Amino acid sequence: MPSNLKRQSITLEVISGKNLKMPFQRIPAGIYVSINVDSRRRWKSAVRVLSSDDSVAWGDTVTLSSHESPALSAEIRASYEVDRMLGNGEVIGKLQTSWDELLGHGDEPFELSFPPVRGVNPSLTLKVTVVHTNDNQDGTLFDSLVDCEIAQETDAGHARFAEYMSSRTVSHLNDALQHFQLVLDRRPVDHPDHAAALTNLAWARLLGYILNDLQDIDTTTSLFHKALALRPQGHGDHTLSVHNLIFALNWRYSKEPTAVYIRESLQLCYKLLPLCPKGTYLRGIVDSAVLFVINRSNNLPIDASDEGIHLRRVVLELCPLGHQFHPQALYMLSLALSTHFQQCGSSDDIDESIQRGREAVSLSPEGHSEHGIYLNNLAFSLHLRFDHEGKSHDLDEAISWCEEGLRLRPVGHQRRYHSLDNLGSALRTRSKERGDVDDINRAVSLYREALTLRPPGHPCRDITLNNLSDSLQYRYDQLHVIEDLHEAINLCRESIRITRLDHPERHMPLFNLSLALCSRFRQTGKNEDIEEAIQVCHESLVALPSLHPHRTFSHLRLEQGHMARYEVQHDPADLSLAVENFRLGSQHPTQGFPERIGQAYNWTVVAEQHGHGSALEAYSNFFELLDAHLRTRSSPASRREAAAAFKFDISRLPVNAASCAIRRDNLRHAVELVEQGRGQQWSLASRLRSPLDDLQSSNPEIAHKFSELSKHLSDAQGSVGSTDRAAADRAATEYKRLARQWEAVVAEIRNLRAFSRFLLPPSYTELQAAARQGPVIILIASEYSCSAIIVPTSGEPHHVRFQRITLSHLEKLKDDFATAIRHTARMRPEEPRKKLRVLLRIVWDEIMLHIVNVLQYDLKLQHRSRIWLCPTAAFTSIPLHAANPFRINSDRSGKESCLEDLYICSYTPTLSALIRARQATKTRATPSFAAIGQSQPGAGQGDVLPAVDSELELVHTLVPPNIKFTNMSKDEATRAGALNALQCNTWVHLACHGKQDLEQPYNSCFAMRDKPVTLLDIMENNSPQAEFAFLSACHTAVGDEETPDEAIHLAAGLQFSGFKSVVGTLWGVSDALAKHVVEAFYEKMFEDLEDGIIDCTKAAWALNRATHAVMTKVPLEQRMVFIHIGV
Repeated sequence: MPSNLKRQSITLEVISGKNLKMPFQRIPAGIYVSINVDSRRRWKSAVRVLSSDDSVAWGDTVTLSSHESPALSAEIRASYEVDRMLGNGEVIGKLQTSWDELLGHGDEPFELSFPPVRGVNPSLTLKVTVVHTNDNQDGTLFDSLVDCEIAQETDAGHARFAEYMSSRTVSHLNDALQHFQLVLDRRPVDHPDHAAALTNLAWARLLGYILNDLQDIDTTTSLFHKALALRPQGHGDHTLSVHNLIFALNWRYSKEPTAVYIRESLQLCYKLLPLCPKGTYLRGIVDSAVLFVINRSNNLPIDASDEGIHLRRVVLELCPLGHQFHPQALYMLSLALSTHFQQCGSSDDIDESIQRGREAVSLSPEGHSEHGIYLNNLAFSLHLRFDHEGKSHDLDEAISWCEEGLRLRPVGHQRRYHSLDNLGSALRTRSKERGDVDDINRAVSLYREALTLRPPGHPCRDITLNNLSDSLQYRYDQLHVIEDLHEAINLCRESIRITRLDHPERHMPLFNLSLALCSRFRQTGKNEDIEEAIQVCHESLVALPSLHPHRTFSHLRLEQGHMARYEVQHDPADLSLAVENFRLGSQHPTQGFPERIGQAYNWTVVAEQHGHGSALEAYSNFFELLDAHLRTRSSPASRREAAAAFKFDISRLPVNAASCAIRRDNLRHAVELVEQGRGQQWSLASRLRSPLDDLQSSNPEIAHKFSELSKHLSDAQGSVGSTDRAAADRAATEYKRLARQWEAVVAEIRNLRAFSRFLLPPSYTELQAAARQGPVIILIASEYSCSAIIVPTSGEPHHVRFQRITLSHLEKLKDDFATAIRHTARMRPEEPRKKLRVLLRIVWDEIMLHIVNVLQYDLKLQHRSRIWLCPTAAFTSIPLHAANPFRINSDRSGKESCLEDLYICSYTPTLSALIRARQATKTRATPSFAAIGQSQPGAGQGDVLPAVDSELELVHTLVPPNIKFTNMSKDEATRAGALNALQCNTWVHLACHGKQDLEQPYNSCFAMRDKPVTLLDIMENNSPQAEFAFLSACHTAVGDEETPDEAIHLAAGLQFSGFKSVVGTLWGVSDALAKHVVEAFYEKMFEDLEDGIIDCTKAAWALNRATHAVMTKVPLEQRMVFIHIGV
């Protein structure tokens, strides 16, 4: 070294390094640089993280004395620990140099290149500067090169292992293992270096692994497990320890592909990825490991356990949108969820399966290698949900996707059989639902083709055999071709023969064989067929876990088997066993509501036909299930659609149930059942508007929670009508989530003292409140009996039997009234309504006279008292209030009294509706009156009504001057204006066209200037302060013929929205003649006011008096068209 440097020092700056390739696969915690000044001392830089481009940035500086030895060495080392290092790590590069060489680069940064590693020369970027100093200030910066024995043993292990990796000399590997084992022995479990010692030994064993000794791999993996346990999250070396274990598990899986290893590795990847910053060397290695794990996990069999689904969620998290495996991760999660659904029946599973399936399809357009697979999966999930929930659009969409899937797999495609099976299943289901023989014929053809593609020995042949058998069995039921039945039985037997005893779907061919044998028993009467049918059903029950949804079908087949045998052999034990299986099947908690409702319905039919004592239980079970099913639907229209979707007529059940209770002399229960089964649409909607006064005073916190959830649930009803199926599914899923929360709060409320029956079907005692101001007469029109139950103000209900009236009589009477009313439209007002009078006389003689006798002589009801009529079924289309003998008294003293001479009649759709209206009258707002009329409705809404404007003026003159009055007509009478007036006024008079929509009753409407006000608009237009509405429009108080007991009409909608008292119409009205009734009504309504206060409870009396007053001006049918509903 030149003499002029003897009293100078040198500042060495280690700026960065590049091409820092690791000599083998072990990942370092970081890289550092060691400058060895002499044989005793060295300087070490900080340990820095290696970047993904094999570079490191340091910026570390050291000042060295110039009088040191002229030679020095530089080393680049990999550290396997972040903080506390065990030994000095692995040498990446080592270079001898001198001060002269370093100083020869001047003050500029320069590159120092090292010998090649894996074909690339590592290098350091350095900068050397001469500084003048008189003191040796660098002594404390150096580490001693004389390390402790443990460090030396560790370094020796690394050195020998590096030699092994270069030469593959086994003795070098053994030496390395010996060194690392020695260090481990001297660093016990409680020593801070124990984890590092474990890791060094484990890596040497793993990378030096040369024999297929699986046990040795297990031992090595256990070392990594132990090391990780000693380095929990937060430890500096936790991240690297997680990676080490992933590496070992993946290696283990590559030697023996057992699912447990890849599953553990997957969980660790999910944990590790967020801990590895992007751009680091470790992140790049981890990304590769993740790809390996995802790839392998996608090849695992579908695991529908909770853990298996969790793992599929982990995979999806590891494959975000844009990742190459994202669509496949969606598909695999969808498949796991649908499989879990089939085992457990949770609607959440199938909803999410469809959602994930839609996402996968959207990300794999036609031409994508997996497009067909994703299509078929989505179709299958939609089909499953249809079976569970009965939504017709799910089945239609499933068939659409199946058709598309088959198109993408033409003849010759290796997976065509799968698409054939899927489409066949969907068509078979549609044929069963809608009775289209073409569908079942095509399904059979598709299955036959699929069977040729699954020859003997094919692993899925049993599935197609069973599907074809089921389709042939169903076709036999429709067309009665005996060859179909024989072939179905043979195919079933073959399917069972080749299906493993432990196969999870083995019960399916057992179901089908049982059904086919039952059918043959009915044909031939061979006892061995029915014995075998019942036996295989028991086998299916044994094969299925207790909560498997398909146990319902085992019970269904047992019902059918026992009933088939009972009908031939008449053994009461078979009837009892059939009923027990009806009970078990309909109450099985994991099966979908449509199937359970179907079994409950069949139970009612069997119990009624054979006089079994369980009939009332069957009816109650049916109503509870139907209520729960409809609660899952998120809008009034979808609830009606769900109720109409059943192949049997559910509208008859409420009256049949009441008739059953009557025949068993249980009138109280009859009232409860008819109430529970009728008006369910209004009942479900009204639960979200339940008055909470008592609950508010008892527990304001839970009352607030219930009120908020009810509001959210009500608001969610409006978000499900999207034509975008994916958006509609998301809205429906959100509705179900809110509904579960709402039901949980309801359950919480029922646990409170005095609220145990909160929102439960009301008891007779609760329902009797409807008769507080006068008896309620429920008229029951059942196929088993026609009668009435009178609910008095107090005491027991009274039964009134109609001896000469049957349901067919009522149906004819209803049709005769409709014909007579149509006929009057062509008559002059002064012409006598002979036919109508004859019909009203029948109503009086055969129906209402019997009721009046009980009211007069048993209940001692005073003359001109109020009564409420609650008609059911066919009774809803008969003008009961207008019943009239049209005869002269026997003593010639005058006309015989008619019903409206004797009593003031009102109607109510249900007792609960009347109770709700009464409760709402407790609070009264300042009265205001709005007269809304539209004489010139918008295009397509009806003809001009010339008398409307004058009718509004007439009403204005009759309303007391102290009442705030609003007249809304012509251009002001728009949809928005009318809805606002309905919401802001307590009294409303509507004069316009009214339209009854028989197909979609929720679209029934009032015609306005721009567009109509529909029943749905009214229902959503909450008017809690409203009191009275007069509907001077056509068809406002009559529902559709399909579901008359639901009373889905405009008057009921106004009552639901808040109007306590409503005058509506049963058929068309003449606006010119209606004026006379309107004038007489308001004159009576507002006469003799006490303190100028108007009272909506006078409406029934005022209407009664008005129709009498206009008898000479208005023909019969235009007087009796008006009815009163409510308080």
